[in-house]
Amino acid sequence: MIRSVALAAVALLALSGCSDTGGPADGTATDIASPAGPDSRFPRLAVSADGTVWMSWLETAGDKLEFLRAASLRGDRWSESFDIAGGADWFINWADFPSLIVGTEDFMAAHWLAKRPGGTYAYDVMMSVSNDGGHSWNAPFSPHHDGTATEHGFVSLYRSERGFGAVWLDGRNMATDPDSSASGHEHGSGGMTLRAAMMDWDGRILQGAQIDDLTCDCCQTGAAMTTAGPLVVYRDRDGREVRDIYFSVYRDGHWTPGRPVAVDGWQIAACPVNGPALAARGGGAVVGWFTGAPRPAVRAAFWSDADGTFAAAIDVDGDRPLGRIDSVLLPDGSAVISWLAATDDQSASIRYRRVRPDGVLGPIHYLAEVPAARSSGFPQMETGAQGLVFAWTVPGEPSQIRTATVPIPPAGGG
Repeated sequence: MIRSVALAAVALLALSGCSDTGGPADGTATDIASPAGPDSRFPRLAVSADGTVWMSWLETAGDKLEFLRAASLRGDRWSESFDIAGGADWFINWADFPSLIVGTEDFMAAHWLAKRPGGTYAYDVMMSVSNDGGHSWNAPFSPHHDGTATEHGFVSLYRSERGFGAVWLDGRNMATDPDSSASGHEHGSGGMTLRAAMMDWDGRILQGAQIDDLTCDCCQTGAAMTTAGPLVVYRDRDGREVRDIYFSVYRDGHWTPGRPVAVDGWQIAACPVNGPALAARGGGAVVGWFTGAPRPAVRAAFWSDADGTFAAAIDVDGDRPLGRIDSVLLPDGSAVISWLAATDDQSASIRYRRVRPDGVLGPIHYLAEVPAARSSGFPQMETGAQGLVFAWTVPGEPSQIRTATVPIPPAGGG
């Protein structure tokens, strides 16, 4: 997944426009003291079944030991943090980081990535489940059992009727042929795949399946439960190196063949490391994504269970966007999309705006300035009783996670 990142970064810089508009933070944010300690980074936000916002993050202790920690937002302050798991053999990546999902009662599940022997980019998805609100966690397990020394990551978790589900990028078809070293090949002839598994809250795997046999190597996935069943979005890849956003739905016991959310026609012979962000509520959903074709842009599209497909894409922003998207769906069916946009060669601003299904856009808001570098990670956004909740990494020595709330922005249109 990571091999083509440098090439993609060069491509994105070449695609970026030359506007020098950026915009300062607009003053609507209220900082909340972060529960994360020094040397913390790469937060992930989630909302429990009762509407509580939770945050998980990575925190380093010593030179090599990594911990996955979590806390919940209660009113205007975070709870005391707790450890989910820790290890010295974890695979740490700025774009592919752990997550937490919280179900009803005291059920939780989390994932992280662990290295395995066989190569620099050989690592597995690992998971653990708690049935007591995070006080204790069961023995780690993996949702895949292919045993290949290849890449497995970019996981998305979602709640399901019987427990929870996971989708991830799976490199088992790229496993090195033992005889390929003589021919100079670095990996097998297959490509990156998208796979899924469904599990109960004891961690038992109930079902596993392949969704797509060729996807982008290192773009985030998205997954959410709708009233029609689980919905998944991802960046597809075809033989012409067109890498548009696709979706699949789990119906009648199987995943439907992937179809495009929109036909951007983005042809790029490298992974852009910019996947879609999916949010769902009841029978609706929204996906936000970044594309480089025909020009760099942030786009969004709304889903309806009644139609079983996405409506026409809406252009959200085209002013030097870098991507790193997040999405939330509001009770009235509108959405808020967040993203990074360049302000100069080395800096970016976290932006967000409300989007209505009819295409009406609210004003763009500016949350904070961050370095455009990978060390800033992917800013996170969720909805809670506090309004919008944001979490992002402030790079430095040490790095530090910052959190803030903002009011739900206006929908626009008068």
